Amino acid sequence: MKELIRVVKFTFFSISAGLIEIGAFALLNELMHLPYWLSYLAALVLSVVWNFTLNRRYTFKSAANVPVAMLKVAAFYAVFTPLSTALEHWYTAGLGWNEYAATAVNMLLNFATEFLYQRFFVFGQSIDTQESAGTRH
Repeated sequence: MKELIRVVKFTFFSISAGLIEIGAFALLNELMHLPYWLSYLAALVLSVVWNFTLNRRYTFKSAANVPVAMLKVAAFYAVFTPLSTALEHWYTAGLGWNEYAATAVNMLLNFATEFLYQRFFVFGQSIDTQESAGTRH
């Protein structure tokens, strides 16, 4: 049951991060007319910071060293970002997909792979180690 609750929390926080990503992407792409790849990259970074912060605190309840955990997440995105950017380009330029449909597909790929990565690698040894706010001294 605890893992199901963890998945539900991760899902809701990921949805909120996805809304931030789509909103930032729309602002940068449609209103500021930045290049597609730059709009995607900036929106992705904003959503990652949001998602990491909420999931560390509320989903995984981890007392892990924040800089170390963030470096692990950065390593994930050092691989995921170039691959997803290339996929987005292939979807849109190569296959003619709508930019938002391409972003949605990458967001779903990100959701699944990031949960597993954070659950087992980033926070795996430190899950539920965070002191609750009511018991801090």
